[in-house]
Amino acid sequence: MTTDYRLVARRLVPTEAHLLRGCLRAAGIAAVVADDQHVQVNFLLAPALGGTRVLVPEADLEAAREVLAAFERGDFTLPESTDVGPPAE
Repeated sequence: MTTDYRLVARRLVPTEAHLLRGCLRAAGIAAVVADDQHVQVNFLLAPALGGTRVLVPEADLEAAREVLAAFERGDFTLPESTDVGPPAE
């Protein structure tokens, strides 16, 4: 059985695509990032490639869109007063 993946987001900066993938995975969605290494090697190619793609299984597409909408609204933003602990060594 194969899983068809669908595009849910594009970002010119690969780090942003990986951040979105992390949010999706935290929500239980098996997201993957594509084209990030091409963009990192030659950032000038990013617009020509369409940026870095975030893909999710077709069955999870609607749920992924809801997670990304929540991210864009700022639902996952921590208040400035949040203590995240000491820096890692």
